[in-house]
Amino acid sequence: MNSNPKIYEVLYVSTIASNAPISVVAEIAAKARAWNVKHDITGLLIFDGMRFCQQIEGPQKQVLALIERISADARHTNFVVFHHGQLAKRRFNDFSLAFTNVDDIEVLNRIEKLDGEAGVTAFVELLGTLDLQN
Repeated sequence: MNSNPKIYEVLYVSTIASNAPISVVAEIAAKARAWNVKHDITGLLIFDGMRFCQQIEGPQKQVLALIERISADARHTNFVVFHHGQLAKRRFNDFSLAFTNVDDIEVLNRIEKLDGEAGVTAFVELLGTLDLQN
């Protein structure tokens, strides 16, 4: 077994299902943290009241399996991956899942319109402005 597996990341956006109460976001974050610890996953979940933007990082097999689960989750709609690929090092070593709310819905609108590296760059630039909770 490789003791230093390559890190893979996925960045996606989705919309909370119209029939899902806002309280489901806290449930998602709590369950995700426990699952992520068991599967060597770290990342950040941003929620703007309607949409999620999440960066997930870890061993490729585990990250892709998680993305498959999330995309099939009925609490998400309009699920779109706008970046995936190898990552030189983790961005979120200290968080199994960092979480934050943003009040400005335009933040995720701007990121959602970007693709690939441009989306990642906008996401990373956003990090310095967020109050992260783990």
